[in-house]
Amino acid sequence: MSNVTLKIAGRTYRIGCAAGEEQHIAKLGDTIDAKLAAMPGMAGQSEAHSLLYAALLMADELDEARKGKPAPQNVAQAPSKFAEPLEMMADRLESLASRLESAGASA
Repeated sequence: MSNVTLKIAGRTYRIGCAAGEEQHIAKLGDTIDAKLAAMPGMAGQSEAHSLLYAALLMADELDEARKGKPAPQNVAQAPSKFAEPLEMMADRLESLASRLESAGASA
């Protein structure tokens, strides 16, 4: 078992991985960091909210690739139809995170 330290959106994360996977995990972390850096208007968003947006955009790109469609080259080209559902999911995720933090503090 190995560990990789990733820096994403200015925060440091230590991630466990199999020996020999360190470079691959670091590359994936760099991809996530680049995705967040390319997202306009994310200043002031919570960490969970920002990471959720990045994950959803990457999942959309993967879905489009599986369908054989080219992915948008940047976030500004992403369809606006995703904005409201993304906001709703982010709000839900933040609510769940708050509850988990509250439960952890009281335990």
